[in-house]
Amino acid sequence: MTDEPQHGGIHAIDVARAHGVEHLFTLSGAHVFPMYDGAVKADPPMPIIDVRHEPTAVFAAEAIGKLTRKPGLAVLTAGPGVTNGVSAIAQASFSGSPLVVVGGRAPNNRWGSGSLQELDQPPIVESISKSAVTAHKVDDIAPVLDEAFTLASSSHRGPTFVDVPMDEFFNATTVAPSKGTTSAPIEPDAEALGRIAGLLREAARPVLVIGTDVWADHAEAAALRFVEETGIAVISNGMGRGIIPGGHPNLVTKARSTAFNQADLVIVVGTPLDFRLGYGIFGGKDGATPARTVHIADSPGQVSSHAEMAASASGDLTKVFDGVLAALQSGAGSKPDWTPWLSTLQDEVAAATARDSELLTASADPIHPARIYGELLPRLGDDAVVIGDGGDFVSFAGKFVEPKLPGGWLDPGPYGCLGAGMGAAMAARIAKPSSQVVLLYGDGAAGMSLMDVDTLVRHNLPVVMIVGNNSAWGLEKGPMQWLYGYDVAADLAPQTRYDQVVTALGGGGEMVTDPTEIGPALDRAFASGVPYLVNVMTDVNAAYPRATTGI
Repeated sequence: MTDEPQHGGIHAIDVARAHGVEHLFTLSGAHVFPMYDGAVKADPPMPIIDVRHEPTAVFAAEAIGKLTRKPGLAVLTAGPGVTNGVSAIAQASFSGSPLVVVGGRAPNNRWGSGSLQELDQPPIVESISKSAVTAHKVDDIAPVLDEAFTLASSSHRGPTFVDVPMDEFFNATTVAPSKGTTSAPIEPDAEALGRIAGLLREAARPVLVIGTDVWADHAEAAALRFVEETGIAVISNGMGRGIIPGGHPNLVTKARSTAFNQADLVIVVGTPLDFRLGYGIFGGKDGATPARTVHIADSPGQVSSHAEMAASASGDLTKVFDGVLAALQSGAGSKPDWTPWLSTLQDEVAAATARDSELLTASADPIHPARIYGELLPRLGDDAVVIGDGGDFVSFAGKFVEPKLPGGWLDPGPYGCLGAGMGAAMAARIAKPSSQVVLLYGDGAAGMSLMDVDTLVRHNLPVVMIVGNNSAWGLEKGPMQWLYGYDVAADLAPQTRYDQVVTALGGGGEMVTDPTEIGPALDRAFASGVPYLVNVMTDVNAAYPRATTGI
């Protein structure tokens, strides 16, 4: 027990620190002042990163969770502070990101009488979080938050929400210190792993899909070991990118269409069978036999309930990979030889790479968005963190950027929430202080969070921002024209000087209209040591060749 009573904010910070939290993201509000006081008086003090709009605070905390694999912490004041963070909490839910959001709440002693921002917030957040509760008394704050952090970091990971009445936050009590415990790993079923190994042994054209939860579950070493010992072809998505390093002979993401259409077995690990993966249906075109599908998740509740599957398994993903590998190697018969299939896909990768080179070096005027990546990729270090925040422009990033290391790619995940990139860039700069941090913006997405360059400047967080500026909501403009023959609500002001916005807020920037000037501009951005935006005017008609609408 502590020697003397401490207010609720001090207890909250003590719990957060016990669970590995190192930064607090917030926008100032009186309902949560005790949390700030607790952070300032902690030993050592916990840095407070204060932003200009609450979603950025939650997006930043979520990205800290993604990168460090420890829960991020966002603290939001009552009422609109909490409701402003709802979309970001939803993103964390869809992405399985460990996150704890602490909300202020109108005081108990005024509840029901109409005090400022009086709102029962947990019911609003409940459907997009693992738990949403109120710590009604000061004695509840530490144990309730301890449970929230444990739950957020346990499979399947996700956001938790705790709000605290203002008067109870200021009240004082004594509590036992938190030990920051986590849940035990989930043991996979050995028979299920054996069935998956049997399917692999029978397959001639298998494909492995590695998703975000492989990284989140600390299974990246086991996944790479599995791939290299079996020789299976791999496609990665989300934060699964980089687990198999870009350029690895088994990484065939560039041959994705052929791989999925011709595979006879697709094993998806650590990501949902959602619209990004054809809802779990692979092949079967032109009368061909569909591939058998296997879904592996980090917890039973994440295994698909809508797809027709040949097998499934759940549990600690390191144990899953190692268990399937052991079962495959110990089974009767010779080791499967998938060399001919892999060679076919490698030929597709080589052909796609050759096609890509034409786009990456395009000299078109207006600038083709792919040319930006042609200039960026040679300038990226192996440990760079690349963040996508946009529609059409960032789709090209998904095509061209293949990280060399895990933890090198951040995107909104399946929820598709624009405006997430600025918070993610803050988190990346904090979590990886010596790495390049590159934020790729569509011009639409830039408008949602660019004011928080002020936060980057105030907290000395240099980030390179690149805007693919086609003066439109490109992801909507083309489809609407296809559907109706016209488009509305899809155009933005031409050649908006987002770079000047950054300069006005204390950073640096420039506009580029000549493709030969993209590279030099990027060099200046990386060398600047300040938040720097390269605003590239691109061709609105150079749309990404999309294979899915997400419906």
